[in-house]
Order: sequence, then structure tokens, then C-alpha cells
Amino acid sequence: MVLMPPGSAKSTYASLLFPAWWFTQHPASAVIATSYTTNLAEHFGRQVRELVREYGEPLGYDLQSGGRHAAGHWQTTTKGEYFATGIRGPLTGRRADLVIIDDPVKSQAEADSPLMRERIWNWYRADLTTRLKPHGRIVLIMTRWHEDDLAGRLLAQNQAEWQQIRLPALAEENDMLQRAPGTALWPEWEDRTALLRRRDTIGQRAWSALYQQSPRPIAGSLFKTGSIEILDVLPEHAAGMVARGWDLAATSATGDNDPDWTAGVKLMRDRKGRFIVLDVAHLRGSPHEVESAIGEAARIDGTAVGISLPEDPGQAGKHQALYLVSSLAGHRVVTSRETGAKITRAGPIASQVEAGNVAMMRAQWNHAFLEELRDFPFGRKDDQVDALSRAFTMLTASGAPARRLSLPFLAR
Repeated sequence: MVLMPPGSAKSTYASLLFPAWWFTQHPASAVIATSYTTNLAEHFGRQVRELVREYGEPLGYDLQSGGRHAAGHWQTTTKGEYFATGIRGPLTGRRADLVIIDDPVKSQAEADSPLMRERIWNWYRADLTTRLKPHGRIVLIMTRWHEDDLAGRLLAQNQAEWQQIRLPALAEENDMLQRAPGTALWPEWEDRTALLRRRDTIGQRAWSALYQQSPRPIAGSLFKTGSIEILDVLPEHAAGMVARGWDLAATSATGDNDPDWTAGVKLMRDRKGRFIVLDVAHLRGSPHEVESAIGEAARIDGTAVGISLPEDPGQAGKHQALYLVSSLAGHRVVTSRETGAKITRAGPIASQVEAGNVAMMRAQWNHAFLEELRDFPFGRKDDQVDALSRAFTMLTASGAPARRLSLPFLAR
């Protein structure tokens, strides 16, 4: 994973020089090179092809005589093969020892689109990685416009699998090149003074993405998710109160076959007052499936974990809450009606996030959880945010903000 600022010729190194060198080390291998458009991918392919044509003798191989010589598909005299295509382009029948992804998104607007990010992620998982041979390798070169981009998801999913090369234009703490903080990467090209002027011209978000490779959320978002630390193991002191808050899917009176989402967020407050998200349950299902999921989560969590459930307005909502509480006998359960605007309820935990007082365990649910927090309150979904707010309230409430139900089994 290569992350370098503009002007540093990262595509020249990774998409032009590197493939030509690769074939000297792996003569009979197959390379798939991709970019956000087929035209750009073929542009790189044409340059590599011409490099091989010109320097074949010192490289130790040449273009295959009589073989394919198209910019997007050519072969070498050592049985190597190079294939170029755009993101989400045709890959059927292709296999690769090396995959190069050079800028999977073409603009900030595309990176900000949840739909485009999801499409690229699905293409990567379902189409591209399935073409990789055993022990194959992937090189990803990109501008980090968004925290939830392809690089962000890969690092959140399993950072240990990736070697990240990040060379910010102005050095930060623990710089890979051991530069002092604030030192320019390529002062002969742009010195520190010129870079600071550029930062003032383009704005902080574009500067962080293009020059520092450290994406920042869109200004105005409530949750500053960059402050959430992802933990591989719980700290030794991380023993404390734990609660799971639930946000239940709305029930359609017309029997809608496309049900809403239900979310259950398990949150710990450790002895030092830090909040750690331990688990997120997220599902779409029938009322019976939701009830079963709540019961199974309670069984796994144990009776020491408090449970907070919403109570919808009206008699039906009250009966649903009573029924769920009765099915959770032995657990500490509270129910309450939602009051106030969602953004108001989320404010207290969002403040803890901004203060760097919230962490979460590394897990498969991380990217979906962070994406919803990042997009709130403008995103399409907010069930995980509501569940997190409810768990936070249960852990921090003084007095009795929620009504504890301790009732006999409710006959139906």
C-alpha cells in the first residue's frame, strides 16, 4: 500500500518501473494492472510495454515475437503476461501473481459517495481477489480522500496483512524516513514554505488527503471517527461496567418484505472512564428473528451485562417492551421511550469520541459501524448510532433516566 503526496511520482515508480522490474524477478508470472478507468490502466500498460521494448536487453527479456502487443494486454519472451483493465472491468478467465491497483477512485466526489465506495469494495472482494493465485501479491496506490475508502477498509479489517508506505509532504511524528516533524518530503520540488502556502490555498481537508495521506471526515459531521482507536486486545485495566443498547427495526403494518435494520451495541466503561465498543450486532429480520437475536446476545453476554431496550409510543410498543423483558428473565433490563432529536441523544457519546475517549475492538463490523457514525446525521441509516447512544446512556445515567421493568411473565 503506497501513499505519497502529489508530485512524488508514485505512479511512475509503482505502475511503470515496478512491473518492468517484476518480470526480471518472476519471468513467467501474470500481472493485472487496474485503475479507475480502462483508458488510464491502458496508458500505464502502454508505457510499461514501451519500456520493455526499449530496454529489453538489460532487463533480460523482451516482448514476445508474434504475440499480443496491445497496450492493455501483452506477453513477454519469458512467458510473462500483462493485462490492464479499469475498476470493475472484465476479469473473467484471468489469474494473477501480482495485482496493481493505481487510484481506484478518480475524485473527492466519488470517494465521498457511499454507493461508489461500496461498489469498489464489492469489486475488490468478489472480482479481484478471487483472481489472485496462491501467494499472490497486491500493490495499492491511492489518494486517501475518505476514511472509509478501499485502503481504510483493508487496514481496518486486517492491518497486519499490509505493509503501508505513507510519506506525507510534511513529516509527522514517527516519520518512516526519520525526518523531523514539519520537514518537507522533497524540498527541491517544494520546500516547507511553499507547502504551507499550498495548504492555506486548498484547505485542510484537501491538504490532509492529497499531501498528508491522512483523510479527514467532512466538516460538520458529528462523530470525529478518526479519534476512535481500534484495539487488537483489551488493555489490562479494561474491566468495568458493560451494557448493550438496542435499536429495534420499525415494524411495517403492511407486511413489508424489506424490513428495517436492528442494531445492538455492546459498550464497556473501563476503570479509567474510557469507553470501548466490544461488539455490534446488526441484522435485518422478522420480529421473531429479532427477538431470537436479542436473546442469543444476552445469553452470550451473560447476566452481568445490562440491556437497554426502546419502547415505542402507544400500547403496542409497551406490550412489545414487556414481552421482551419477560423473555430476558435473570438479566438487568431497562426500557425507555426515545425523547428528543436523534442528534441530541448522540451528542454526549460524540463528545467522548472527539475527546479521544472511545475505542473499539477490531472486528468485521468495524467499517460499517464507522461509516454510519461518519455519515451521521446525513446518512441513510442511524440504527447503530441510536444503539450506541442508548448503551452510553445506560452506563452514564445518574438517577433513573430509564425505567427498569421487573414484571412477571406476560401472557400473550
